[in-house]
Amino acid sequence: MPDADAETGTQAELGAGDPQSLGQSLGPLVREVCKGRLGEINWFRATWQHGGAATGYSTWELDDGRRVDVVVKLPVNFTEWFWTVSLGGVDHDRWDHACDNPTPRVLAGGEELGGYDLAWLVFERFSGPTLAGGLGKQDVRELLRAAAEFHARAQRVRPVSEAPPPRQEDWAVEIEQARDACRGDRIEDAQRWNVQLKQLSRSLPSLVARWRGRPIDTWCHGDLHGNNAMRRKAGAAPPGGDGEENGQSAGRCVLIDLALVHPGCWIEDALYLERLYWARPELLHGIKLVQMLSKCRKENGLAIEPGATELANIRRVLMAGTAPAFLATEGRPEHLAAALGVLERLMPVVTR
Repeated sequence: MPDADAETGTQAELGAGDPQSLGQSLGPLVREVCKGRLGEINWFRATWQHGGAATGYSTWELDDGRRVDVVVKLPVNFTEWFWTVSLGGVDHDRWDHACDNPTPRVLAGGEELGGYDLAWLVFERFSGPTLAGGLGKQDVRELLRAAAEFHARAQRVRPVSEAPPPRQEDWAVEIEQARDACRGDRIEDAQRWNVQLKQLSRSLPSLVARWRGRPIDTWCHGDLHGNNAMRRKAGAAPPGGDGEENGQSAGRCVLIDLALVHPGCWIEDALYLERLYWARPELLHGIKLVQMLSKCRKENGLAIEPGATELANIRRVLMAGTAPAFLATEGRPEHLAAALGVLERLMPVVTR
């Protein structure tokens, strides 16, 4: 499997243009390849999209003549194509029997289109909003259950042991950039930041070595949050409980956007989500994400190595310490204040 970020020159070039024009140009080719099953495509620019992919709504004819709502997307990078197809690919006569998939059901896709080296997908469309609109306590639980199921299924597709080593963050550079950002009056509480970052710099080699020695045991989703989760209205409830508590009446939680799947440690997905709510922890409804994901993984037969709490605290400290280095994206005063609080609370814990 190629590098997660790999993208051919042709695909990158096509994706760099106007997405809607790209879709209108290549849409007829997609319909031709789908041999009459794919209906007319309504291309649009999604508010949640940040890349150059063209996205459209259409319908797909199943073997029994029913038409189901689908999404057409092109181009997609290899990682998104591989995992979406590998985890969600279903035969037409199995459509109604794949409602427990924690990722979208896929009806068609390929790595080539009309002679172009270009990956594309046709997958099920979800009618409701993402979970981010009103993330309740049960939504958080279901999101983590879906993540654990994703971990288990991805491991069955391809063992993580066969993956290349994960990308290594350059923590030293980012911490130095954070220290630079704290000089002058660019952020509040600069002196408190200076004290914490100075201590973090002294302990950084040990912390980084401990983090890099973590078990690489999981295909992490890499972008786990409410905007990347939707509900499938039909089908069984997720495992791990009964009926309405697990969302049976509301619909099954499904993870979307698999473009950032990568090998790593399972706690990375939990901490990615946690970090988004550092400034508003009450929105997680008191759920401890690492512990909850650990429980969900056990329910899916996945191993939980000892030392997860220590590794999670090290990761929290490293992420918090880099926050000032990314003022353009993490410069909200409330987030920086929360990150500083994480440093002051956990630095003594991880350095003792």
